[in-house]
Amino acid sequence: MPTREGRPLMLLHRPRLSFLTRCAHGTPRRALATLVLLGLVALLAAVGGHGVSERLAPGGWTPARAESTRADAFLAERFGAGRPHLVLLATARGGVDEPGAARAGRALTERLAADPHTAWVRGYWPGSRPELRGRDGRAAAVGVRFSGDERAVLAAAKAVTARESGRSGPLEVTVAGEAALFAEMERLSTEGATLAEMIIAPLVLLIMLWIFGSLVAALLPVVVGAFAVVTTTALLRLLSEVMTVSVFVLNIATALGFGLAVDYCLLMVSRYREELAAGATPVRAAERVLATAGRAVAFSATTVAAALGALLVFPLPLTRSLALGGAAVAVCSAAGALLLLPALLVLLGPRINRYDVFARWRRRGRRAFAEGRWYRLAMWVTRRPAPVALGTLLLLGLLAAPGADARFGMYDDRILPASSPVARASQRLRADFDDESGNAASVVLPGLRVTPRPEAGAGAAEAADPEDAADAPGTPRPPDASTTAVDTYAARLSRLPGVRQVRTATGLYAHGRRAAEPGPWAAGFTGPAGTWLSVTPDAGVSVLSPDGRLLTERLRRAPAPTAALVGGPGARLTDTEDALGDRLPAAVLITVAATLLLLFVYTRSLLVPVKAVLLNALSLAATFGIIVAVFQQGRLDVLLGPLDGPRTTDVVIPAVMFCTAFGLSMDYEVFLLSRILEEHRRGSPTDLAVAVGLQRTARLFTSAALVFAVVMGSLAACDLVMLQLIGFGLAVAVLLDCTLVRALLVPAIMSLAGRANWWPATRHRARDRSGPDTAGRSGRPAPTAVGGA
Repeated sequence: MPTREGRPLMLLHRPRLSFLTRCAHGTPRRALATLVLLGLVALLAAVGGHGVSERLAPGGWTPARAESTRADAFLAERFGAGRPHLVLLATARGGVDEPGAARAGRALTERLAADPHTAWVRGYWPGSRPELRGRDGRAAAVGVRFSGDERAVLAAAKAVTARESGRSGPLEVTVAGEAALFAEMERLSTEGATLAEMIIAPLVLLIMLWIFGSLVAALLPVVVGAFAVVTTTALLRLLSEVMTVSVFVLNIATALGFGLAVDYCLLMVSRYREELAAGATPVRAAERVLATAGRAVAFSATTVAAALGALLVFPLPLTRSLALGGAAVAVCSAAGALLLLPALLVLLGPRINRYDVFARWRRRGRRAFAEGRWYRLAMWVTRRPAPVALGTLLLLGLLAAPGADARFGMYDDRILPASSPVARASQRLRADFDDESGNAASVVLPGLRVTPRPEAGAGAAEAADPEDAADAPGTPRPPDASTTAVDTYAARLSRLPGVRQVRTATGLYAHGRRAAEPGPWAAGFTGPAGTWLSVTPDAGVSVLSPDGRLLTERLRRAPAPTAALVGGPGARLTDTEDALGDRLPAAVLITVAATLLLLFVYTRSLLVPVKAVLLNALSLAATFGIIVAVFQQGRLDVLLGPLDGPRTTDVVIPAVMFCTAFGLSMDYEVFLLSRILEEHRRGSPTDLAVAVGLQRTARLFTSAALVFAVVMGSLAACDLVMLQLIGFGLAVAVLLDCTLVRALLVPAIMSLAGRANWWPATRHRARDRSGPDTAGRSGRPAPTAVGGA
């Protein structure tokens, strides 16, 4: 068996994945057959996954059975009320009451009402509702709510927007509302992704070409990544038939699939080149790659899938679809690395090193930077582990500190750039209209029907039963108990801090008393199904921020005449935050337990898995602190300019982003541990094993992190704050992890732990003489990278 420095390249334990080589890659003919078979699988997956984006849902941010969801559904089904999905803003130079503009407005309303996808229409025409006319009289609003699920609503909104936007006679129509926001986010994210691909794709290819030192090798991650993304897309298409799958899962799965493909290919191609350089045949080299690097890939993919699978505990369609989509992309990436890549390696053989277009510059770089610099860095750290660990921990703690001041909320149309027509229409709605129903909380009292007050007159709510009418026309009759209860409840809610007014069937209330009698509008607040109240917050209350949560909690704590359902934007934020917070301990426990178990099986150590989980948590805390400092506190506004969007941290996006970052961090951890374990099991002391392992893998995971950071960093140039946050956060997470954590903290802590790293695997401790001095006296020269790795 070929050796290097008197020791075999094979691990001392029995290989577990070599059967893949014998069955699928044992000969070039078998490798070719495997390649053809996987090509057919990819082709079928591409056909099966076609049109998956049309099956994905834009929302999924709120639990399906949340109180706010049930309240909104009750209003829409029983009262034809609630928030409209789409708001059409019609403007006219001569005013919306001018005869021509009024005729065009009525025609617009009639067309919307005739649409088969429309559930209801509420507009300024033909009822001339004053709250739906702008203060200057030149604009009017028409709200539309559609029938069906989220996909149907988005499709109907896009159709109406395409048909009605622009100039219609004397009116110019623009759109706003939740459906318009989702459609605009989809458009901007697609444009940003296209721009990023045009700019970043050539740069990433150049980086991979420099890393791999061969055009042939640099194309392998592209092939494996394409296989992973295509097969994952087909699985998402199947999932969309049985559950709600968020549209954001497709973007995240694509990014994660590409990142994992680069990671796995770097590790396996690097090891394959080492084996070829040691004299192994292509088939034998592929077998050894699967027995060593392949084992690390299998454990890494399992760890990533387990970490993302913990999101299943959250009752949000977004997180559950991300859990299954993320686990699918991890499995598909591993399948591409363990099946497709070895077949390509066997067929390519030594040709994998061809077309090194940067060979001349690479030689100059090697003369400028002597080989073994990662080894020397590790040895420098292990000679002073306590100061390095303490200083790095202090730095990470300082970076994490701003996270303590996080103010969680949800994003609305203000995350759109000012140039967006949806953003301009939304801003005008807020500035020019008195109607604040978009921010109002809705309080539903199912089964509690209100009879008219004597003061209400003919326009008040109808009686609960015809027999309850007055005995004679014009004869007033005292209100019944339900009416009195609603009157008292509305007055009580209007006294709550943060409430400007309450409108319901019994009148309009402010500051604890009835400020206006019910008018014609009151009939829409009661019916056979019950009664509801519209609670308008103060002008200074941002309903998608902690202020909105506080107001929702006050409304839900207030004594009600019957079981009340509180809905609206603030209630949705509260329900989402509660759903995440209540299930967070279970998700953390599952993630930690799965990671500890898998790493224990991989390393046979108790301390190493605990160290990995704690360092990952610290790295993610530092990333979160940086995100809060930049996007909420505006620490970089001087350099970057003011960012669009509210100064809050979205309650869902960090959880989604951190799961992705956690998976990638564990990926790098397994890669580093694979070589440290290999060296330790050959009998090297801990410090020397760490130094050799870092030398062998640091260039791999730092290069993979650089590629992933460049791809994610490109999102920071998009016009959508949400994509900026995701891209910036993931880029920071991987860069922090591969520098401060893997290059400094891991060597320092493992050096401090010494032999305790390997407990209870005592059979490998006999020759472990931990300590920087012992490692330094070992006389072993610093290893050099092989094959450009």
